[in-house]
Amino acid sequence: MVWDLARLLRPPSPRLLSFVTIVRFLEQQTGQQLGQNLGGWNDWVWAQPYEPHPDYAWLKGQWYSQIDPRFADFFPRGTPSVIRLDEIEWGGVAVNGIPPLEYPARLAAADADYLEDDNIVFGIAMNGEARAYPKRVLAWHEMALDRLGGVELTIVYCTLCGTVIPFESVAGGEHHRFGTSGLLYRSNKLMFDHGTNSLWNTFEGVPVVGPLVGSGARLTPHAVVTTTWGEWRARHSDTTVLSLETGHRRNYAEGAAYRAYFGTDALMFQVSRMDNRLLNKEEVVVMRFAAPDSERRLPLAITARFLAANPVFHHRFAGLNLVVVTSAAGANRVYDAGDTRFVEAAGAGEVADDAGRIWRVTEGALRLASDAGVRRERLPAQRAFWFGWYAQFPDTELVR
Repeated sequence: MVWDLARLLRPPSPRLLSFVTIVRFLEQQTGQQLGQNLGGWNDWVWAQPYEPHPDYAWLKGQWYSQIDPRFADFFPRGTPSVIRLDEIEWGGVAVNGIPPLEYPARLAAADADYLEDDNIVFGIAMNGEARAYPKRVLAWHEMALDRLGGVELTIVYCTLCGTVIPFESVAGGEHHRFGTSGLLYRSNKLMFDHGTNSLWNTFEGVPVVGPLVGSGARLTPHAVVTTTWGEWRARHSDTTVLSLETGHRRNYAEGAAYRAYFGTDALMFQVSRMDNRLLNKEEVVVMRFAAPDSERRLPLAITARFLAANPVFHHRFAGLNLVVVTSAAGANRVYDAGDTRFVEAAGAGEVADDAGRIWRVTEGALRLASDAGVRRERLPAQRAFWFGWYAQFPDTELVR
């Protein structure tokens, strides 16, 4: 219970508890002289064996319910969890305080005159339908519920971790409607499903707290590319793009959302695991694949800087022959190369293999130019900030 009290050092309002009283009690019980150093207490708490009081989840819910009563719904007594509850933090907003976009209005490319060619977009293509989600719009909402190519999608953007992942909303035959919980785990946003109020890890697409823990539910991720509007539109002339008519009042100018956070290497929230091989917010292309000999999913991170210098890069990992193709604008796409060895770019949107054959770079696959039926499939991968990825997957392999 001592470390449970340590978590109370970050209350909704200092009026609700006497910091001095709690600090004194903690120092007496632990022998630590950390005063009101919240970061120091966090480090001490996370270094202890995880043995929470049986009512810790309930206590956490009651505590956060002083901010928003709905927080209590995530932490009923006895709720199951597969993560450390003491690493769940309040993110500074109420439940759905960052409002998701639900089936947002969209425009044809020719009508999107608010976008400049160098604006950053997240491009997704499903079953022949392409759509761009501009960073300047999605960053204010961090989630879009949409339908693309006949597939129901939940597109999650954790701005703190720099990660966009499109998941299928249907898992195990159930169509889950997700929202933003207002809570974080290791600085990564936790989403929740409205049906059960389970909290889901947005890197993995699995429930980590609540009734769905242990159910086997897992969302299917899809590929996304971070690129410029100009490059995406050139590759997909029939693309649609989000409209600025979102139903919300925000400054949707390029770079306006989270300008201060994106502009420095400083973190907004403390995490329990750090690695100094890279700067906190250096961008890495990340992916996870099933291990050949077990049910584990192995994590891999490759720096975007390295890939820019190696635009056709092969890497053997988790039994796969991966190839990462990087465009002149820095857009990264990952494919399962199978038994093919690709050696160089061969013009806009094309690569050549070691036999001199030309392959077209598409959103779904690398396609042999002379026979479109021969293909090497695209694999789900996305960008992330190094600190956010490492905090979740400290056993990751890093290529830099």
